Amino acid sequence: MTGRGIDQILPTPGNPRLHESYVRSAIEYVELAERRNGAIARPVSPAYIWGDALTELERHRPDVRIVNLESAVTTRDDAWPGKGIHYRMHPANITCLGAARVDCAVLANNHVLDWGRAGMEETVATLQAAGIAVAGAGHNEHEAAQPAALAGPHGNRVLVFAFAMASAGTPSSWEATSSRPGVALLHDCSAASLARLRERIGAQRRDGDVVVVSIHWGPNWGYEVEPERRRFARALIDEAGVDVVHGHSSHHPIAIELHAGRPILYGCGDFINDYEGIGGYEAYRPNLALMIFVALDFAGGAADLRLVPLKRKQFRLGYAPQADRDWLQQMLCREGSAFGTHAARSGEHELRIWAD
Repeated sequence: MTGRGIDQILPTPGNPRLHESYVRSAIEYVELAERRNGAIARPVSPAYIWGDALTELERHRPDVRIVNLESAVTTRDDAWPGKGIHYRMHPANITCLGAARVDCAVLANNHVLDWGRAGMEETVATLQAAGIAVAGAGHNEHEAAQPAALAGPHGNRVLVFAFAMASAGTPSSWEATSSRPGVALLHDCSAASLARLRERIGAQRRDGDVVVVSIHWGPNWGYEVEPERRRFARALIDEAGVDVVHGHSSHHPIAIELHAGRPILYGCGDFINDYEGIGGYEAYRPNLALMIFVALDFAGGAADLRLVPLKRKQFRLGYAPQADRDWLQQMLCREGSAFGTHAARSGEHELRIWAD
């Protein structure tokens, strides 16, 4: 979530005006964070917000890097009417994604149209101009449903399909149609929806391709994973041949499952945001983030799933202290117990997910 307060500390801050009930300027989110953890020197470099995450990217050297980008990248001032929160980042600040060499930005979420359809179209154009593939949004329903096709490590491709659901606060009016831009909307977790996805994936997939399905679903807070979400995620693997289910919307990490050796991330939690000075959800430790590295085994073994716990302070990611790493490990074991997984230490700054 690189908009709002994060945008204001980057080299080219956009118009800070907001239309929220209590906050009228994005600068206030910076000031809230500074009151809690000290002054943030402004402007920061585009790499600043990633902090120790850049060290981990260099250590792991992933073949592809995928984020869910919950912010419009636009200078448009057409705030979506009736929506309480509007995220945007100035297009010049796209360099912050370049600093982490992001390959793909998933846009099927409940913030990409915060500044209107023109703002969404500028977002897509800005990302593509920066060499970042997009998934889940487009000028029409055909474009929004198309996967991002990323170069894989062995001449294959990583296909990223992306969808948003109403359960994550995505308005139905944001759905892309044949005549209007918008997002790819998944209406439910029914057998009919699964059949449509299976058909789309089958039409695009080639031998050797890796398929990621990225879904913006579920509430912002809470650990519950409804039975229909679990059934749908498992069916994506069993019936549609999906290799990774990348779920997001929750502002904190939730349960992880390894089904048939393939990871289901029901809710990855926020990685970058401007919530540092906001209280009210301390029980979830919302200032903690997980960097998730997935290594797939195509010889029949289970995926190797490594997690790096990080902590946001002064809008920058740093390694989480021991007590926070322990808390995250305990939470993942507790929530994973219903899904047959647990978390174990795997190095000074790393956890590993195992199937029981």
